[in-house]
Amino acid sequence: MSGDLPSLLKSGEAARLIPVVAESSKEKRLAATFLAALTAVPAFASALLSSIGQRIGARTKIEVFTEVVLASEDKAVKDRPDGLIVIRSGKKTWSALFEAKIGRNELTAEQVERYAELAKANGIDAVITVSNQFVARPDHHPVKVSRALGKKVGLFHWSWMFILTQAHLLDMEDTIGTADQAYLLREVLRFLSHDSSGIDSFDRMHKEWKDVVRVVQSGGVLKRSGEEVEATVASWHQETRDLCLILSRHLGRNVKLILSRQHQSSPADRLKDDCKHLVESKTLACSLRVPNAAADLDIVADLQTRNLVCKMRLDAPEDKKQTRARVNWLVRQLGKTTDKDVHIRAIWPSKAPDTMAVLSEVREEPSILQTGNVKIAPRAFEVVMVKDLAGKFAGNKTFIEHVESNVLLYYSEVAQYLRAWQPAPPKPRSGEAESVTSAEVASEFEATSTSEGA
Repeated sequence: MSGDLPSLLKSGEAARLIPVVAESSKEKRLAATFLAALTAVPAFASALLSSIGQRIGARTKIEVFTEVVLASEDKAVKDRPDGLIVIRSGKKTWSALFEAKIGRNELTAEQVERYAELAKANGIDAVITVSNQFVARPDHHPVKVSRALGKKVGLFHWSWMFILTQAHLLDMEDTIGTADQAYLLREVLRFLSHDSSGIDSFDRMHKEWKDVVRVVQSGGVLKRSGEEVEATVASWHQETRDLCLILSRHLGRNVKLILSRQHQSSPADRLKDDCKHLVESKTLACSLRVPNAAADLDIVADLQTRNLVCKMRLDAPEDKKQTRARVNWLVRQLGKTTDKDVHIRAIWPSKAPDTMAVLSEVREEPSILQTGNVKIAPRAFEVVMVKDLAGKFAGNKTFIEHVESNVLLYYSEVAQYLRAWQPAPPKPRSGEAESVTSAEVASEFEATSTSEGA
């Protein structure tokens, strides 16, 4: 076997779908099975590795190893990475150390930095970590490491639920490849989904969550630099990523978390800005983008009111001039919506204040949303679902449970039915549809091209 090893390895084993390891070595078993699946199912490898910038082509060769000992590794090293991934495309070779955690085991900055130094010393391009910790993007990392070190070696992270979701999407889209590859992926999916695998979704806020809610409820002041504020925002960031994965599996399409360009490039700035937002507004918020949905899905958790708000905003149809006609256009789309907590907010031009009413009341009388000025019509609408979580808002687990169940409920009750207004295509000018000949069209086109060229 040693003759088949890359030169940067002193020893190692090819990853196996059915690894022979001790019964107690759950992490090693899961890591080996996952790594082997990358070589067995190219579509699975492509879905994951493309998220960290590695394109997998038809002639790309992927090699994966476990129980690795690097050629220049110090004998005093306490622990070793769980694996090595090598990608060969023509003359180009890219490699990454691989480290996995399961259950409540979390990565530490010390370990990640040690592996990054090891990678740098051995000419390895990156370190990929996997755990039950969630990040907004694979190029963000759940632990803080030296920025200088991150520039020398690529640092990437996948949550196990991200991996599981990609496998689910491939299976649902039926784009895996051969029947044998489809069978293998489903078996890996079955293995990863089992309760004993150690793969968990994000299911609870941090331990200080109840105290943070209590401070806000009592009128107290949150400190922007306080550890409990950072922990709250960090927990919310993990939950928003998990929401994307939950919706992705629910819909069979990739749902994305919307981040500003600055926050995409700097998780630290995102954490800082969202801490400021929490302190000033007493809310946690995020926006999700569902493919082909009428609008982005905005989610707001209000610590003062203990409300969870889900909403989408649509521009009013410009071809309808009266308020009643514009309201009816929206209400007709919600004919199957039955949830009593769904409201319609009308957004008016100029400085006219927004108006809002329960959907059931708007159905009965669209003019209930009218302002005092009947000559103007709303320019946009928000369809809002407001859930009062009361005491359950402060529960570490119950808060997460209700966020996830109500986001799915909003999509089922509202989002799937909404359609954005689009202007109708232009019609031929009256009386000229039949009179314009092809020769005239060609002549006009030639004249236009000549004038543009001049």
